[in-house]
Amino acid sequence: MKNAVSGYVNLPVSFFCLLFFPLFAGLAVPSLSAQTRPDALQEYRNGNYERSVAICKSEIAAVPNNLESHVVICWSLIRLGRYAEAQTYALAGRNISRYDPRIIEILGEIHYYEGRNREALQFFQDYINLAPEGQRIDSVYYFIGEIYIRLGRFRHADIALSTAVHWMPGNAAWWARLAYARENAGDLSEAVTAYERALSLDPQHADARRGLDRVRQSMALR
Repeated sequence: MKNAVSGYVNLPVSFFCLLFFPLFAGLAVPSLSAQTRPDALQEYRNGNYERSVAICKSEIAAVPNNLESHVVICWSLIRLGRYAEAQTYALAGRNISRYDPRIIEILGEIHYYEGRNREALQFFQDYINLAPEGQRIDSVYYFIGEIYIRLGRFRHADIALSTAVHWMPGNAAWWARLAYARENAGDLSEAVTAYERALSLDPQHADARRGLDRVRQSMALR
């Protein structure tokens, strides 16, 4: 055995490279594949919505019950304004997991953007019940507030939008909408507070500036 081993001593290094290369190559290939695999969620986060949709469609074709792909494709389609297509995938996702909060919230958004206020409110309420501290809870309350503004129910809008800014206090646009709801509800001093908060976050926010001037003029006439 000693002679057999020692027989390799004078062999060139290239011999050992050839001997072991297939083993190392076989280990490297999966790693390379993992690094180059398309990531629909990352494409969505980067704003590449069409690319995200294409990846998700391929994933769903390969694995029809892939819930994650259904969620991400819906998010991307909503950003693209393709609500009918998003609803098709959302309903398919709901068949996979009926009580997944993300799918419920997606359906709420679709109905909101298409102007179906009653249906949107129901889905958003379902989301709150399923995930009272979920990742989309701030946006859900914002959408609810906007629906109540549409319906002219400004005190309800005040409650919803107050909750939205509780969850996301740094959103100037939401503070401006809260102020608008308060203004239309007749709570002028509270509207001033909200408009001022919006402007403290974004001094260039035109709607907040106009709203604040409007409310101050109304208060001066009283």
